[in-house]
Amino acid sequence: MSESLRCICVDDEPLALEVMQTLLLNHPGLKVERTFGNAIEAMEYLRSNPVHVVFTDINMPGISGVDFARLIQKNGCVVVFTTAHQEYAAEAFEIEALDFLLKPISPDRLLRTVKRIEEYFELRLAPIKEKSELAEGSVFVKSDGKLLKIAFTDIWFVEAFADYVKIWISEEKRIVTLQTMKNMEQGLPADRFIRVHRSYIVAVDKISTVQSNSVRVGSKEIPVGKNYRDGLMEVVQKLNTFRRS
Repeated sequence: MSESLRCICVDDEPLALEVMQTLLLNHPGLKVERTFGNAIEAMEYLRSNPVHVVFTDINMPGISGVDFARLIQKNGCVVVFTTAHQEYAAEAFEIEALDFLLKPISPDRLLRTVKRIEEYFELRLAPIKEKSELAEGSVFVKSDGKLLKIAFTDIWFVEAFADYVKIWISEEKRIVTLQTMKNMEQGLPADRFIRVHRSYIVAVDKISTVQSNSVRVGSKEIPVGKNYRDGLMEVVQKLNTFRRS
């Protein structure tokens, strides 16, 4: 990208802020404008200083990082959570955070997040936006000025990506389109696809293993949200009944 993406970091631990700033120095595509020790000061800054990315801790006094993220959802920035507590992951993705970094944050893990951020803004700032149109038996996705037809049978899973979705058609290949998860869920046949998480829709026939908190599609382990668990187990039971009959 031609210009650096403006960022702020929010954490009530000064050492954590220092570490985050140091790690981000290795990524010139992101510029840390300010750091804050609490969400209230950060929100005041954002009123007159728009940024692209907010890195925020979750477990903070006063306003938590999750509540902070909800309050700035309409600011146009993306949120990346940084926390030492794995148990916050499900709640973080329920509000469509772009990523979730578990402390201590390794340089390699941060690199994956930075690539995700850059990919998102390259799509968002592109002059020609992507869109998709659903048709019987397939989805048409506009990419590079042309419509690509993707058969439902080729779709492994659909992943939320802020304002976009990623349609995965193999272990490595995915197509990104400007679309909502709600529209995708309504357009995909309910007997072949199931929503297992706010951020994931999976093809039933591509699921290889099912656990209480996740399913596996290929080599990808996909989380199962607590609000979607019962629906998933109903589908599994129906499949078992069908196979026995």
